[in-house]
Amino acid sequence: MNEMAAAGARALELLIELDPDLVEIVVRSLYVSLSAVALAAVIGLPLGALLALARFPGRRVVLVTVNALMGLPPVVAGLVLYLLLSRSGPFGVFGLLFTPTAMIIAQAVLVTPIIAALTRQTVQDLWTEYREQLGSLGATPLRAVPTLLWDGRVALFTALLAGFGRASAEVGAVMIVGGNIDHVTRVMTTTIALETARGDLPLALALGIVLLLMALAVNIAAFLAQERAARSQNA
Repeated sequence: MNEMAAAGARALELLIELDPDLVEIVVRSLYVSLSAVALAAVIGLPLGALLALARFPGRRVVLVTVNALMGLPPVVAGLVLYLLLSRSGPFGVFGLLFTPTAMIIAQAVLVTPIIAALTRQTVQDLWTEYREQLGSLGATPLRAVPTLLWDGRVALFTALLAGFGRASAEVGAVMIVGGNIDHVTRVMTTTIALETARGDLPLALALGIVLLLMALAVNIAAFLAQERAARSQNA
């Protein structure tokens, strides 16, 4: 019990003192996760809008695939990417394995289906609601995409927050493709796993507190966005 109390006290000291190693890991984690969400948004937003409004051969297959990938096990994604990025793989020539770039790609693979699926639902609901109005203005479904995305910005912002939550909490895929190399690819989740296995609880606890605060901040941001949207609709 005394050891746990001492570890907790030391973890608070690391946070208050802004321990350099802790700050480095947190900054790298934010860089990787935010970059992954940005990449996933570039792919997922237009893909979701396309699935909502366009009709093309194989649409149902793509739709089912996107929905299925929302539950893709991270270790499976990491294994596939490892095989693709390894020296013997088709993309090994780029030397991306065990780099932050590989971790960004891994997180983007996990986050893109979430953003695409939520975007599809949002755009589809808005098109159903405003179809006649937009049609009277001469807007085709695809030409209405920018308007629908803007109108659904609050819901889409919540989708991006959900994607960030998934990315920042990921450990399996980034461990496989990043290697958890000190000062290179070590992020919060992999460090927590490593330091706990080593028995070095203060750093693990400090990073755990940061992760919990980040999760709380994401939920507060999503709640405030939804509250603001509700007030705007009632005004």
